[in-house]
Amino acid sequence: MEVNTEQLCFFPEAGQSKGLPNELLEYRSGLFDQTTSDFLLQKFIAEAPWKQTIQKMYDKEVLTPRLTAWYGDFGTDYSSAGKVSNPIPWTPELLMIKNKVEPLAGIKFNSVLLNYYRDGNDSVAWHSDRESVLGKNPIIASVSFGQVRSFDIRSKADHSEKYSVRLEHGSFLLMKAGLQEHWEHRIAKSTRPVKARVNLTFRVVL
Repeated sequence: MEVNTEQLCFFPEAGQSKGLPNELLEYRSGLFDQTTSDFLLQKFIAEAPWKQTIQKMYDKEVLTPRLTAWYGDFGTDYSSAGKVSNPIPWTPELLMIKNKVEPLAGIKFNSVLLNYYRDGNDSVAWHSDRESVLGKNPIIASVSFGQVRSFDIRSKADHSEKYSVRLEHGSFLLMKAGLQEHWEHRIAKSTRPVKARVNLTFRVVL
């Protein structure tokens, strides 16, 4: 499968941003090889019970511009914006990925959120993952398959302080303790034609 690359929003001439705060983020390309990544991308797209949720923005209810699926241990119900999601049981593929990322993160995860970005119109706006069910200063491990998209972060205190990471096919990104408290992140819409991407974020729900 051919995976096109997307230029960075902030740094179109380069790869990862220079000066990336390593105390908050750790990026590793090629955690999964091309063949495995291709297989997992197609399997998740075809078999995950994708849903499109409704969120409230500026007193209006809008459809979230991506599809999601929530998996995890029994009892790891996830509450966001007043809506509760009950977890789908782990699949063998998700457990395999989970077992590979846990030693890198140094933590045992009990849940994972899958996001399906179908094309360049699918995105996630600036936000931080600070839901109370994740506890204070959560650690989140992210694995990406498919289209390269830019993961942008900016300081809450100074929006001019910002960085981008190209999340490549089969790559791993660790969001360390402190990132959610002091920084926001997003996947911006793309004006270029882009292909499908599936992202997995492993979490600990209290």
